[in-house]
Formats: sequence, structure tokens, C-alpha cells
Amino acid sequence: MIKALIVEDEPLARDELKYLLKRSSKIEIVAECDDLETALYIIDNQKIDVIFLDIQLGEDNGMNLAEQLKHTANRPEIVFATAYDEYALQAFDVNAVDYILKPFEEERINQTILKIQNQRSETKEETHGKAPSKPSLQSNKLAVTANDKIKIIDLDKIVYISAQNGKTLLITEEEELVITFTLTQLEQKLVNSPIMKVHRSFLVNKEKICEIEPWFNSTYLLCMNNGEKVPLSRNYTKEIKQLFGF
Repeated sequence: MIKALIVEDEPLARDELKYLLKRSSKIEIVAECDDLETALYIIDNQKIDVIFLDIQLGEDNGMNLAEQLKHTANRPEIVFATAYDEYALQAFDVNAVDYILKPFEEERINQTILKIQNQRSETKEETHGKAPSKPSLQSNKLAVTANDKIKIIDLDKIVYISAQNGKTLLITEEEELVITFTLTQLEQKLVNSPIMKVHRSFLVNKEKICEIEPWFNSTYLLCMNNGEKVPLSRNYTKEIKQLFGF
């Protein structure tokens, strides 16, 4: 059972989220509150696996709590549950597992729960030792399943791959595909290729990075050759700096 904390200062939104989460047999709501000070007290004194966190909390901002917890050992997963979509990139930078918008929908909540389960499974593998990985690719092509078809993708056409809303998206210079591999599976398959991990939710083709843009709190955005921007996690900044010599 996944133990959840809800941090939300709007009673109606909190009740709606509670109702939808309680419909799942995978989630146990162990506490709820409407401010960051109480949230921190609960996190320190109870076992919390995931926080459903609003961003605008009166004079508080949920992003501040996420930043505080970012480098904490055994920190809970964070799902931002908010009416504001402009914080999505910042949410990736603080390693949020998902970002859901009000009004909440049951199907979207179920996708989030599945994503939390997958993330917890991957974390356990990393903690206890991963199972032997499948061999890395023997060619410059990747076979993926998309739309019930097996497509052969040239690695040099991949711009980036991301995990969003419970789905894995593969972005090439020509198309966007929803594929069946998880990001962890792809990371294992693409060892010794131009595709590298730059964030918990993103792999990029290092050959497609055309600019590196300073962001906030000494972090960066990777500007790709298709005009899109990908957040660079602090955990991977050193590797990118070494790669490009800056």
C-alpha cells in the first residue's frame, strides 16, 4: 500500500482528490494538511511514500517544500496537483514523479498511481541491485513498439525520450511516438550510444543539443535542435559540463 500525504489548502479540491485516491486499492491516505510547516512535521514523524502537493498554498509555495526535500534521504515521491501549468518544467527539476492539473479526473489519477508504482519498483531495483540488463544494441537502430507496430528507429534521428503522464514518448526529427519501453529499459539498451540520461524523466541525444541555457538555482535547460527545451538535473550537470567543456 502506498502511503500518501495530501497538501492542499482548498477544501473542495482536497475532498475531490481524496475521493479519487480512495477509489484505488493501492493508496492509503495517512494525513492531510494545508500548509508547509505541518507537512514537514508529518513527513518527519510518519512514513510517507508520496506527497500530493499543491503549489499555491496561501502565502506558501509547494515548490519550496519540494526543493527542501530534493536531497533528503528516503524522501517521498512528489506529485504536484495544481491549477497552474506554468510550473511544469520546475517540477521536473525537483524530480517530481508527476504533475496533474485541476479539475482532477479519475483516469488521470489512475495513470499517476501507476507511475508512482513504477517509480517505486525502479527505486527498489537500484537499492537492492538491478537484475542483469539486456544486452546493449548491436547496431545504430532501435526497435520499438508503437501503435501496435514494431518500428525501426535510427538512433541518429532521435532528439530525446521522456517519461510523462505514465507514458514514454520518443521524439525524433520527424515524429513523436508513444512507445512501450520504460525509460529504465531504454537507458540499459542504449548504453554506449549517443543517447544519455540528463534527468530522471529524460534521455537526450547529445548530438542534438545545440545550446545550453542557464535556468534558475544554477540549473540549465538543454535546447535541442528541434526547438524544444529539456531540463538538466543537477545530478547530471557535471557529465554535461565534461562533455562540452564548460
